[in-house]
Amino acid sequence: MKNYILAFAILAFIGCKDETKIDSKKEEVIMTEPNGGIGKGAVSPAVAFAQGIESAHNKADWNNKRAVSFDISLSFGGQERLNGKVTSLTNSSKVRIDKKNGTQLIYDGKEVYLCPSNADAKGARFDMFTWQYFFSIPFKLTDPGTKWESMESVQLNGNPYDVGKLSFENNIGDAPDDWYVVYQERQSGLLHAAAYIVTFGTEQEKAEQNPHAIVYSDYKVIEGIPIATKWSFHNWSKTTGFGDKIGEATISNVVFFEAEDSLFKEPKNSLVITKD
Repeated sequence: MKNYILAFAILAFIGCKDETKIDSKKEEVIMTEPNGGIGKGAVSPAVAFAQGIESAHNKADWNNKRAVSFDISLSFGGQERLNGKVTSLTNSSKVRIDKKNGTQLIYDGKEVYLCPSNADAKGARFDMFTWQYFFSIPFKLTDPGTKWESMESVQLNGNPYDVGKLSFENNIGDAPDDWYVVYQERQSGLLHAAAYIVTFGTEQEKAEQNPHAIVYSDYKVIEGIPIATKWSFHNWSKTTGFGDKIGEATISNVVFFEAEDSLFKEPKNSLVITKD
């Protein structure tokens, strides 16, 4: 989840525990094939899988946009977790969250600011990076430092999905030991779900005992770019697949625009948040 990948999980819903393996295609975790193979400089099948998702989501047009904003209503266990507006540059280098309760979070590319300074700081860095990353993940799958491994395809609810595992090079983001298991809709090529672990503040072995997943649905095409407007969060297991639903989010009012730098400027009466 890179930048700051944390907390809750996500992946394919409904077909939860009846994952059926379709084929087996293990691939080495490499960004390019060695000389020979499929040709000098050609990407591996695992990386081609990631590129296919980016292409289906029209990454080229996404990269031509400077900034995007969206409203998010997010809840877990029936309790509201976040209600507000998220704004970010499309390269994720700057992010802003304006919560309905009046609290602001701003990442100016260096520091995370909470405003007002006496607002509840619990989970501030988590909120700052997590939801923006989940929104933009279809466009970040081949960012520098990403590594890919092919996995067995599966059937969920009678529909086939291709699967790949995303991990990261050392020193990438706040939690380079995080990984994702990414599911692609075979017919549309769109991102269907992503299972993940959260290693920020904990050991990888412990984090792997509690993976989750997010399932993306209700896609809408906005300025030529497919955006999922519904997310559902689930428990997830490598052996049994998707489990019980634990949360959900609605995404609305997605707008691409030319953001002014002042939008991400340190606000007055703010507090620098270095950790949760």
